[in-house]
Order: sequence, then C-alpha cells, then structure tokens
Amino acid sequence: MKKVKLGIIGIGGMGSGHAKNIVAGKVSELELTAVADLRDSRRIWAKENLPQEVRIFDDAESLISSGCCEAVLIATPHYEHPRITILALENGLHVLCEKPAGVYTKQVREMNEAAAASNKTFAIMFNQRTNCVYRKMKEIVDSGKMGQIKRVNWIITNWYRTQAYYDSGSWRATWDGEGGGVLLNQCPHNLDLLQWICGLPVKVRAFCHNGKWHDIEVEDDVTAYLEFENGATGVFVTSTADAPGKNRFEILLEKGCLLCEDEKLTCYELDVNEREHCFSAKEGFATPSGHEAEIETDGQNPQHMGVMRAFAAHILHGEPLVAAGEEGIRGLMLSNAMHLSSWTESTVQIPFDEERFLEQLNERRASSRIKKNVVEATFDTEGTYGSKIRE
Repeated sequence: MKKVKLGIIGIGGMGSGHAKNIVAGKVSELELTAVADLRDSRRIWAKENLPQEVRIFDDAESLISSGCCEAVLIATPHYEHPRITILALENGLHVLCEKPAGVYTKQVREMNEAAAASNKTFAIMFNQRTNCVYRKMKEIVDSGKMGQIKRVNWIITNWYRTQAYYDSGSWRATWDGEGGGVLLNQCPHNLDLLQWICGLPVKVRAFCHNGKWHDIEVEDDVTAYLEFENGATGVFVTSTADAPGKNRFEILLEKGCLLCEDEKLTCYELDVNEREHCFSAKEGFATPSGHEAEIETDGQNPQHMGVMRAFAAHILHGEPLVAAGEEGIRGLMLSNAMHLSSWTESTVQIPFDEERFLEQLNERRASSRIKKNVVEATFDTEGTYGSKIRE
C-alpha cells in the first residue's frame, strides 16, 4: 500500500497523540517518518516512545529541509502555524495544520495565498466536522426544508481547565505566546462549526473577561451577541471554569428547532412555517402546532483520525478533505471580531479593520507578562475533544 510520509512538527499534547495513533496504524495511508520539537524533553520522549526509524529534529526548518517527508502536520503554538505552513508549502510539502489557522486574519491570508500558489494539499484539523450530529445539522440547514434561520444559541462551557493546565507552559494563556484564551485555544472548533452550519455573522458585540476565573492574562469567560445577514440573531457563551459545563447548540428556524445537547440531536418540526402561521392565524394566542421528529445520522464520528485519513486520501487519490486549510480564516475572523469588540467596547462589523485588530493585539503583546510559576507538563488529550469518538 502506498503511504504518505509524514513529519509532525510539535509533539506536545496534540502532536504526540497524533504520532501514537499513526504508529498504531489507525491511519493506514500515513507513515510517520519524522518529528520535530524545540524542547529537549519532548525529543527525549520521542526517542523513548517512537519507532527507531522515526527521525527526530530540533526544529521545523531542519525537518522540512530533510527530504524525509512528503507532508507535515503542524501542532506548534498558534503564532507559528502560518510561518511554518508557508515554509513547508514553499518547499513542496503537503500541510495539515492544527487549529487555529493562526492568531490574526492578516497573517492567515498570507498563509492561504501561499497554499493557493503551491499546488499542494492544505488542510486544517477541524475534527469536529466529522461528528455525525453536526454534519446532520448542516445538511438540514443547507437543505432549506426548515426555512431560514431566526436565532442561534450556543452555550459551550464544557472546556473546563485548571490552573495547572495554564501553568504547564510558558506560552499558554499569554497574549505574546498564545494570542488569546478560550476563543483561540478551545473554541476554534465551535466557531468554525457555527459559521459552517449557520453562516458567518455580519455583526458582533462581545464581552471577553480576562483572567476572571484563573491567574491568566487572556480571556477565560466570553458572552457574545451575533447578527447574521438575513436578520437572524445569536448568542455565544463560553468559559473554561464552569463545572458542570454544558454544550447546548440550538438553531431556531422558521419551521422548527434543532437542538444538539449531550451528544444527541433532536428536532421539533412545525406543521406550517411560523412566518405563514403568524400572518394567517385568526387568534392572538394560537401557537403553531408541531411534532418532535426523529433524526437519523450515520453514527460516525472519527474525529482526528477522520481528518488525517481524508488528508492522506486527498493526496493519494484526490478524495475530499474534511476541511480545506483556506477555510480556517472564517472561524478566526469571528474570534478576532469578538476580541476587537471587547477591546474597543463597540459593535464590530465583519469584515473588520484587520490593521486595527493587529494594532490592538500588538499593544497587549508588548505588555504580556513573563510567567513565573511554570511547571512544564504535557497532558494526555485523549477524550478531551468535546465529543465521544465513534469510528
């Protein structure tokens, strides 16, 4: 069987998990040939835990120029994603980049331009798009059979993190090291799904609370109000300190409601479009009738393995990707808009002034503090992705 020779750049929590899955044969068309990490401790881990034939490099540049890989998976801190992606593409390598695509959209545009000019496969690790529930929600919304979206509400607060998590790396939860908090680390998946299923909002008013629940300088609690092009509105709430946390995603449409909660998708379908009922009913309190409808899915939710399998299959056979890398800018656009809105205490229209956002971000990077209580640790991320894996 033909396999794509893959190098992983960054073998912390996510990168090491990907490495172990590939070595275990869970992605049959990928062969792990190299890894790279700036930290001695992670290179020692690689030497002790990966097959002897896997080459180990000190940095991304050495791995990319080595000639031992056809593709790379980038799992470094966020600011490095665009730079390493561009370098790999310019050196003729296919790229699968972990989320987020980058920290700010201006930088990611350069990344996308390099991808468009490269004639190489470029994908992003939006593993939540493989979830059968979210795929079915998109299918129903796109079909139009339940009419236009009227309202979107997502409470996504089951990303609980302790102070030990934030103290596990000098770059974590700092403006200069990570570029943001819950919006940029945990919620790229949710922001991508929101825009993928419902479309990108055109207006945002957000309230981002920095270090509200943890000793960090970036946001760990966010509430945002959204407006969409068709007049629909929405609310997005997230935190890394709610216990118990919730994951409740509700889409109200003209002909009913979709609700995703506790890994289940339920649908209440009206017998007639609410807009039609509103103007034809003769009684003032005549609520439209409806019924709960059964929603069948294919039950599949392969997560990261699904993204990696599709990545290899696209390179080898031209099959579809789960998410093309160029799409990474859309969820980031929403994240940047939320930050900018909170920083400026104003409603932000999308598209927004990217230079203004970068100026605001750089002000925060300039005053970013040096963390004193770092206890370096690489946590096992298995089972922390917000969805149960069903192959």
